[in-house]
Amino acid sequence: MEIQKNYRKVPIRECGESLVPIPRDQFVFFDPAPYVALGASYGKASPWMLRTGVLAALQKAQDWLHRQRPGWRIMLFDAYRPNEVQIFMVEREFGFKAREAGLDPSALTPEQREKLAEKVFRYWAIPSDDPATPPPHSTGAALDITLADEQGGEVDMGSPIDEGAPPATPDYFAGATDEAGRRAHEHRLLLRQALRYGGFRQHPGEWWHFSYGDQMWALAERQERGGAEIPAIYGRADLV
Repeated sequence: MEIQKNYRKVPIRECGESLVPIPRDQFVFFDPAPYVALGASYGKASPWMLRTGVLAALQKAQDWLHRQRPGWRIMLFDAYRPNEVQIFMVEREFGFKAREAGLDPSALTPEQREKLAEKVFRYWAIPSDDPATPPPHSTGAALDITLADEQGGEVDMGSPIDEGAPPATPDYFAGATDEAGRRAHEHRLLLRQALRYGGFRQHPGEWWHFSYGDQMWALAERQERGGAEIPAIYGRADLV
């Protein structure tokens, strides 16, 4: 949970950009949207939305990818996520972790829940209605993605999106000696390079999570620039 403690302290200077739909003809999408398929309710929103500046950065990343691998495209798993959806997914994960520990998810004591939280929030952002600490996806500036080949098929990354296990770490396959591991690392590097070209930053514990302009992005920018006071420019994004 250390990264959450750090990025949630970064101040936000909201720039006021709108949430806009992600063009369906420019990228490949998981269909149906994974969390919708699980029963999460987005209300009037859609997971396929981003801030205008973030969408422009994503299009820039895709242009770079096209030059390196003609026909390949960025494949979206999830983008905008209202806080209500974050709550839904976090509670679902608490249920999984409780059952793994032999506990009844509906009858957790405060002590049991606190212990499980260490595992749940290792990969899931903490839901929050506080404007100062929005979950990254609730800003419209974070997205979960992978790569699609010329046929639109999902490229092998070595582990699936949302897998809460060590292989989720971006450089997990860096020292692989087998062909499958080397290929997975090559694909992860390609994805990272494309998104870095667009100005995004990668979550240190998830190969699929990238953000641009949110608190996690600002923290990474600060660290690279030697502690410069760089604020986030995207806070919680609500449809009006």
